[in-house]
Amino acid sequence: MRVIVVGAGVVGTMHAWHAIERGHEVVQIEREAEARGASLRNFGQIWVSGRAGGEELETALRARELWEGIGARVPELGFRAIGSLTPVRGDLELAVAEAAVARPDAAARGYKLVTAEEARVINPALRGEFVAALYCERDAAVEPRTAQLALRKALLASGRYTFLPGREVREVIDRDGRGRSAVRDDHGDVHSGDAVVLCTGAWLGGLVRELAPDLPVRRVRLQMAQTDPLGEPLTTSVADADSFRYYPAYTSDALDALNAGQAQEPAAAAHKMQLLMVQRSDGGLTIGDTHEYEHPFAFDTLEDPYEHLTRVVEGFLGRPLPKIRRRWAGVYAQCTDTTRVVHRQQVRDGAWLVTGPGGRGMTCSPAIAETTADELGW
Repeated sequence: MRVIVVGAGVVGTMHAWHAIERGHEVVQIEREAEARGASLRNFGQIWVSGRAGGEELETALRARELWEGIGARVPELGFRAIGSLTPVRGDLELAVAEAAVARPDAAARGYKLVTAEEARVINPALRGEFVAALYCERDAAVEPRTAQLALRKALLASGRYTFLPGREVREVIDRDGRGRSAVRDDHGDVHSGDAVVLCTGAWLGGLVRELAPDLPVRRVRLQMAQTDPLGEPLTTSVADADSFRYYPAYTSDALDALNAGQAQEPAAAAHKMQLLMVQRSDGGLTIGDTHEYEHPFAFDTLEDPYEHLTRVVEGFLGRPLPKIRRRWAGVYAQCTDTTRVVHRQQVRDGAWLVTGPGGRGMTCSPAIAETTADELGW
């Protein structure tokens, strides 16, 4: 079988990975010289802790298993089974953490409520003031800026993989008399195969709109940053209690009480923020993020979110945040029904569109691609 994958972000690359793993030939086409979208502009978190129970959690756990296996084979991914800590302050935040560890699927997530002293044993960099922390053992991380390059290097070693950058696909051609589908790129070249998978990320106009005019997917903009090296290990990912308000795993009466009794800081509320923080391989910290849903998106980055994040991080670390050396904005595609893990749609005979994982993309992409491969009978 020959598979044509359009898009070289993490979702597209994982589709290429599964096709190669099953013995097929892959041609992957990318409109940029390298993927430049949300697959690079994220935390690199394999984030199990906040996922909704049921299909979303099952997908995340399967993806976590796949990431670990791929990471063992491709060390350049920087896979690290580091877990996460969410420090809490005050009774309302503590009650949400207690409700989380009482969930029937808490053990599958690796949830444990730990004291502040126990949290500092797990992550000694957390010298600030908090009363307890929610620990999630199953969370992990990879290096987002280099993951696609590392995966592509492994794919090229198979001898059955071709990467074609700097080509924008303009047309999907229906199956020919030999049962093959094809795409035509903006160089005028036609690439045919037994299956075409379009993994175009937040690119929802042009060809995607022609193929799926009523696509139930929206675009979301976020701001993030990376600091200079911390100078010591941050041994887990770190979140704050605003993540309780954002992730569906924490829905509970205790969360309702938190929302009613403890308002977010103004900047956090205005920009729909939470803190997530991961240490990069060079020692710097990736911190974020904001969420903007209304179009047209702003074209500039605002300082208020970074000032808020700095205050929160310094409160947990008990020390000044290293200098921010990079700031950026990114856009990802999210299903308008946010309970759906991904939107998978046949758009032509032999051609499928896979999009809309939202903030789950980095976490869930290996399992999303595996499901595509299973459903299409690769």
